[in-house]
Amino acid sequence: MTAEAREAGLSEDPAADGLRPLHIALLTYKGNPFCGGQGVYVRHLSRELARLGHRVEVIGAQPYPVLDEGGDGRVSLTELPSLDLYRQPDPFRTPKRDEYRDWIDALEVATMWTGGFPEPLTFSLRARRHLRARRGEFDVVHDNQTLGYGLLGDVGAPLVTTIHHPITVDRQLELDAAEGRKRRLSVRRWYAFTRMQKRVARRLPSVLTVSGTSRQEIVDHLGVRQDRIHVVHIGADTDLFAPDPSVPVVPGRIVTTSSADVPLKGLVHLVEALAKVRTEHPGAHLVVVGKRPTEGPVAQAMERYGLDGAVEFVKGISDAELVDLVRSAEVACVPSLYEGFSLPAAEAMATGTPLLATTGGAIPEVAGQDGETCLAVPPGDAGALAAGLNRLLGDAQLRARLGAAGRERVLRHFTWARAAQGTVTRYREAIDRAGGRSAPRASGRSASSTGAEPTVPAVMADAVTAAPTDVEGVNSESRATC
Repeated sequence: MTAEAREAGLSEDPAADGLRPLHIALLTYKGNPFCGGQGVYVRHLSRELARLGHRVEVIGAQPYPVLDEGGDGRVSLTELPSLDLYRQPDPFRTPKRDEYRDWIDALEVATMWTGGFPEPLTFSLRARRHLRARRGEFDVVHDNQTLGYGLLGDVGAPLVTTIHHPITVDRQLELDAAEGRKRRLSVRRWYAFTRMQKRVARRLPSVLTVSGTSRQEIVDHLGVRQDRIHVVHIGADTDLFAPDPSVPVVPGRIVTTSSADVPLKGLVHLVEALAKVRTEHPGAHLVVVGKRPTEGPVAQAMERYGLDGAVEFVKGISDAELVDLVRSAEVACVPSLYEGFSLPAAEAMATGTPLLATTGGAIPEVAGQDGETCLAVPPGDAGALAAGLNRLLGDAQLRARLGAAGRERVLRHFTWARAAQGTVTRYREAIDRAGGRSAPRASGRSASSTGAEPTVPAVMADAVTAAPTDVEGVNSESRATC
């Protein structure tokens, strides 16, 4: 047991699996709990790991994660600040001179200036430095999809990495939707960090992912060996996301989550479908959990079909407000072209709200069979979405049957408690491979053998190109920045 744990008064009792409790460093370069899935993952996984008797130190950059209280002090947050170049309301800002602390800060700004996204790389370099300074404190390091060069080699403890799905999928979907050479160049430059992530992923000893579909995508897109990838399903907080008959259902209400206005989320197809649905169900309206876009395909579709009064966007709501919003809907919809898992699907099903979802990516793994636990339609098909919505809005018995079956499916397969148990199993395997203990404190070894902090030239080639690229049109709320 560490000195810190003894000082905190934590129990030395065995963990839930009967073995010694672990001290876990959980890394997240983005912890926003309201945009994208990384912050949600860190929040719920850290809580459930603590409930199993382990100690979790979340090490993250801005926006910092929101962590649940409880766990007898077993969950803590260590802030590892970046320059926060994409914060609202001034994304792509240029820092003041006195904000620069070291060469990593200079690299972060230079990459941003040339149209790239630096945070996976720069966070990994800062994390490496931090972890090496604390060698021997952690039993295992768990990286949440940073996949940066800084995490290769010795980080002071065995490394386990979660890849929710390859960001190369997002990159290709944005390229497919890009109009004009200038826009395509901007997308390529923004996603230049995926070259690094491919190289890093191939060298990782232990990869966790959230679905079988993501596992195959990691093999196909990143070239990771299948025997190094383990599926650990994530899930819904089934105590929070639960049915509540006291919440009134609003006739015609459709709810969806769209953390960013990017092609991958398929929101434009749902907006187009809503226009068709309102010819049969004039009271049908859409509530989007996410930021209202001021331009782009979704804004254009709303204007084209005159839907301003029929589409509402809500952002920054509390957990309780989100759950009640989902409960109040007649239909929850996931219109995504691709998802590596789809937490919104699992959470909607957990409340007993009937689900209409596409078959994009891993969504069928979560949502189940068409007509049994959900209605399923092809991705990118506004007509099919409209038909599914019309069917559900017009059939109360179907809604009730699918809602009950969806809740039961989530309880059986997709809970955070099960996710934490599966993750601990992989932690212990990684520790066993490393000899049953954390890496020893370095002594008299060369920089190459200890994995000393890389120098600027070692990473600049992949992070920054000589010719600046215009960043016009790049979405500052893409999934990578969430």
